[in-house]
Amino acid sequence: GAFLIPYLIFLFTCGIPLFFLETALGQYTSQGGVTAWGKICPIFEGVGYASQVVECYLNIYYIIILSWALFYLFSSFAAVLPWASCNNPWNSDLCVDILNRSSLDNRTLPANATSPMIEFWEKRVLGLTDGIHKLGTVRWELALCLLLAWIICYFCIWKGVKSTGKVVYFTATFPYVMLIILLVRGVTLPSAAEGIIFYLKPDISRLSDPQVWMDAGTQILFSYAICQGCLTALGSYNKYTNNCYRDCIMLCFLNSATSFIAGFAIFSVLGFMAREQGVPISEVAESGPGLAFIAYPAAVTMMPVSQLWSCLFFLMLIFLGLDSQFVCVESTVTALVDLFPGVFRKKGRRELLILAIAVTCYLLGLLLVTEGGMYIFQLFDYYAASGTCLLFLAIFEVICVGWVYGKWRI
Repeated sequence: GAFLIPYLIFLFTCGIPLFFLETALGQYTSQGGVTAWGKICPIFEGVGYASQVVECYLNIYYIIILSWALFYLFSSFAAVLPWASCNNPWNSDLCVDILNRSSLDNRTLPANATSPMIEFWEKRVLGLTDGIHKLGTVRWELALCLLLAWIICYFCIWKGVKSTGKVVYFTATFPYVMLIILLVRGVTLPSAAEGIIFYLKPDISRLSDPQVWMDAGTQILFSYAICQGCLTALGSYNKYTNNCYRDCIMLCFLNSATSFIAGFAIFSVLGFMAREQGVPISEVAESGPGLAFIAYPAAVTMMPVSQLWSCLFFLMLIFLGLDSQFVCVESTVTALVDLFPGVFRKKGRRELLILAIAVTCYLLGLLLVTEGGMYIFQLFDYYAASGTCLLFLAIFEVICVGWVYGKWRI
């Protein structure tokens, strides 16, 4: 709950203004994320190059989440969800079915007991090693899922923005259908209200924690694709007279409203999960990959027809991830085409460029689907596109447009 306060502050002071700035820049220069900055202020063209470096990192590691989601989706078609019990070859002697923890005597639980969901995630999916110094071998199943994700991405964007737009009509709207279904299912579960209260009730004391503010700022910058070259690239395809101000306001509020409503779908299920396990909600609430690949899969095992809810959830993740990946790749492609128009605007060159990017990113991404790849993924996540990086880029963008280019010329 306390997170919503700094989130709203950053939304109105940073998110919406920067979203509009980058989109308008692309629309009025008709250039990608690098050359647009060179047009208004050549000395600040480095801002564009820096944003493309961030984008290249995202192209490599963000799609790994899609490979995990595809793995879980395929696993959801089993007669019994494989993370629902400890009766699998990859489970250890420390595995305990914590879904029925309320009926267990705590004295019978080992101090280092784990759940079947955690063991499925760490042992079956990731094959996690002791550290980054032990990368181990490539998880071939994840490598195939990653290959499938790149094949889907390539054939959805290879013909340009117009064909991508037709695909996005489905991939962007279908998740809303699934979100509504999951929301209705979530709020009708027992103890869903407790989870929603936990979600909305602010802990004012947390506002003194700088990390809460940093997380809120990072969430705004990352979820709005600010300082990544995406908005400038997409804006460059707009008509010169398009009302981008109206579009930006609508998209920003739609984005934040979707995130807010998704919170109800997630926390209502976590409230139900806490009731079933007999523990506080704070103990079942996870962040990052843990929420999508441990907490929510654990919750669906408690529902009737658990395979259906699992499939719907991971399909939603896949479609949302694909939309983000489309934009990431399109940003890089547009930047390169505008930098080297004589090379890439010839017939068939754009398709070859996208293929080269896809193959290169796939080969580099194989490092992240090794047994120690999760540690490399975390390095990318914490440093490659961190809130600090995006914040510095945002500051330079504002200085460039508001001071060097001049506010009176805008």
